[in-house]
Amino acid sequence: MAQTTRSLKIGWLRPRCGWFALLVAAPALGAPTILVAGGQWAAIDFGSRCEARSAGLWAKSDTEPYAGFGFDGGARRQGQFYAHLSKPARAGASVIATIGSEPFLLAGKGDWAWSRTGGQRNAMLEAARYGQRLKIESRDQRGRRFVDYYALDGAPTAIDAAAAACAGKTG
Repeated sequence: MAQTTRSLKIGWLRPRCGWFALLVAAPALGAPTILVAGGQWAAIDFGSRCEARSAGLWAKSDTEPYAGFGFDGGARRQGQFYAHLSKPARAGASVIATIGSEPFLLAGKGDWAWSRTGGQRNAMLEAARYGQRLKIESRDQRGRRFVDYYALDGAPTAIDAAAAACAGKTG
């Protein structure tokens, strides 16, 4: 299970020790529980919600882009795609996620973007199961194009684990 810190970086949750130590210490600290980690993705149980999440590839050191699918016990978030962008998107700029070769126009505000509808959410979940790459692109405050890249290896397992962990929770 030798993995690099970079491949394990999942948003704000940065392992500084082995996975085993994290899994043992998390419940005692009231911290999120890592359900499964593989490839570039991890499933995380935050208590009231669960997420399948990945850190952006090749991110600049002063940015922390991450993307994932969120689940909760209610009907509100059952696989909603979300992304924390490496830069705030310019007001009115389109934010487009492309999974494989399929583009999705996201809703967005500032440095956040998310799937717009249930149909889009379902299509993105399906595309993430079979695609190899995800990219999210927009324009920054100065109008310059920026792109955040993600690998999808490990995404199907993380998505299934997050969905299963939150299936019995009440919203």
